[in-house]
Amino acid sequence: ESSQLSTPMSRPHAWGRLRPMKAFILCGGQGTRLREHTETRPKPMVEVGGRPILWHIMKSYAHHGIKDFVLCLGYKGEVIRDYFLNYQHRACDVTVTLGKQSSVRVHADTHDEDGWTITLADTGANTLTGGRIARAAAKHLAPDDTDFCITYGDGVIDADLSAILAFHRKHKGLATVTAVRPPSRFGELRADPQGRAMAFEEKPQVSAGLINGGYLVVRREFLSYISADEKCSLESVGLESCAAAGQLFVYEHTGYWQCMDTHRDWMHLEDTWNRGDAPWAKWIKA
Repeated sequence: ESSQLSTPMSRPHAWGRLRPMKAFILCGGQGTRLREHTETRPKPMVEVGGRPILWHIMKSYAHHGIKDFVLCLGYKGEVIRDYFLNYQHRACDVTVTLGKQSSVRVHADTHDEDGWTITLADTGANTLTGGRIARAAAKHLAPDDTDFCITYGDGVIDADLSAILAFHRKHKGLATVTAVRPPSRFGELRADPQGRAMAFEEKPQVSAGLINGGYLVVRREFLSYISADEKCSLESVGLESCAAAGQLFVYEHTGYWQCMDTHRDWMHLEDTWNRGDAPWAKWIKA
């Protein structure tokens, strides 16, 4: 869940592409508010434009040079496992040779996900977000991984991830969270004093109430604020404790952000993609 934040903000210039680092993506929730889509699959596998929203998130990271992913699996994690274990066979042309010396040749140049490393980490069926990160990091964070990214498997953003990292390194705190202003559920009308409509905007970003938009960068020392306990929450335990210690900083993103909590949210994302107007898909416009 998103949480309210009230920490000083700054927006630095980008530093270009990110150096190699890991992105931990929370993929274990049950998506109960999107039950019509998640009875047979986890929420990160709900498709937008024919691709899982998880793929969209990973493409955004890869566009900025982060291609080492740790997927923290839980509810119906086998669906995500099967998707990536069979990714090459599904995404590429394949030549099958039958007979006594049968073989399968994958023509891997037929997709753009080159160099991706994907660790499929089982973090428990009912584990909360903090426990998932702690469990996955204990196994898959390398000794020289001084910083790493964390995000949720159900939201997209058009932020410059390089700028977020630059801000994180500049303030030298333990954690940076990207704060956003959530889009309104309804269209916004603005009228002049005579009542004439001056503008109508569908689902605008609201002007007040910053919330946690995900897309965190943390130092490995942040792990001391969470534990592998099943009931440990990244938000109410990790981030709140980090903020109380003066170690949590906020990067305010004023551009596009959209989570996929409800069917209405999914319809908005699907329509945005189908119009060819997906702000988060910077890899297409590059």
